[in-house]
Amino acid sequence: MTPRYDFTRLLVTHFKECFHFYRDVMGFKPGFGTENDTYADFEVGAVNISIFDKNEMSAVLGTTTLPVRAPSQDSACFTFAVENVDAFCEYVREMGVNLLTEPTDHPDWGIRTAHFRDPDGNLIEINQQLKRE
Repeated sequence: MTPRYDFTRLLVTHFKECFHFYRDVMGFKPGFGTENDTYADFEVGAVNISIFDKNEMSAVLGTTTLPVRAPSQDSACFTFAVENVDAFCEYVREMGVNLLTEPTDHPDWGIRTAHFRDPDGNLIEINQQLKRE
C-alpha cells in the first residue's frame, strides 16, 4: 500500500490575510471554505493547497505551549511556474507584496526566479524556464 500525495496544508496564524493572498494575489480558486473560516483549500492544478488555523491544529496535537515560530532558515519553499517572472513580479508588487529577490537568471538551474512571502511568512518562488541556446 503506497500513500498518494493529496495536498499541502499550511498552518497559518494570519488566516484571513493568507486566504486573501492565495485567492487575490496568487489567483487560486477557493474550493472549500471562506475567509471567515479556519480552513480553506485552493485549486492550484494537480495538487491543491489548503490553509488551516495554526491554533486549531496545535490544540489537536497538544502543542499549544510551544513557541509559534523560532528564528531559523526556511525549511520549505512553494514553487510555482509562471509564463513571465518579470511580469508576475510587477503584478505582485502592485498587490502590495515585497520581493525578497528580484528576477534573476540561474543558467545552471535552467530557470529565472524571484522570491517573496505570503502573509504568514511562507517562502514562495516563481520561476520560468530559460530559453536554451
